[in-house]
Amino acid sequence: MMLALSLGITVGVRHTLWMMAGELVGVALVALAAVLGAAVLIMQHPAIFQVLKYCGGAYLAWMGVQMWRSQGQLAILDEAERGVACARPSAGTLMAQGFVTAVANPKGWAFFMALLPPFINQSKPLAPQLSVLVATILLLETLCLLIYAGGGQVLSRLLARAENVRLINRVSGSLMLLVGIWLALS
Repeated sequence: MMLALSLGITVGVRHTLWMMAGELVGVALVALAAVLGAAVLIMQHPAIFQVLKYCGGAYLAWMGVQMWRSQGQLAILDEAERGVACARPSAGTLMAQGFVTAVANPKGWAFFMALLPPFINQSKPLAPQLSVLVATILLLETLCLLIYAGGGQVLSRLLARAENVRLINRVSGSLMLLVGIWLALS
């Protein structure tokens, strides 16, 4: 959601849709893997979950540090006023970023492993059940991502000055860094 908000601020909702597409593919993959056996594998081999947890924590910490170092680079309106060209990330880059964010999120894995398997009735065909569950998850995820990206687009007007963006980046970066550390140590 933080990624959708950040991209909504910097590139608007329309361009953020590329990231959303990648993230939704990643979320669907994680949900399918959770139901089809990843839960059993990770329960039998907790070291795999630990590796995912540490990787996810390191990724969030890295993102937090990058936000601290950004020097207000999200201030695209301010830069445009100064004649600085603002390069938008490509659709492929945004899709990859969304996909990696979804797949590398250990909380997403843990959530789906805990939530989805109890909803599967072993005596009924798996495909229809899984289709309904994943479709519901993707619908809700899409709505949430759109709300955050839309909110970011509205906030972009307030964040047109680099000083304001630096403050937001430092607060957000600090929170991401703390969550990354907490995730790795929990």
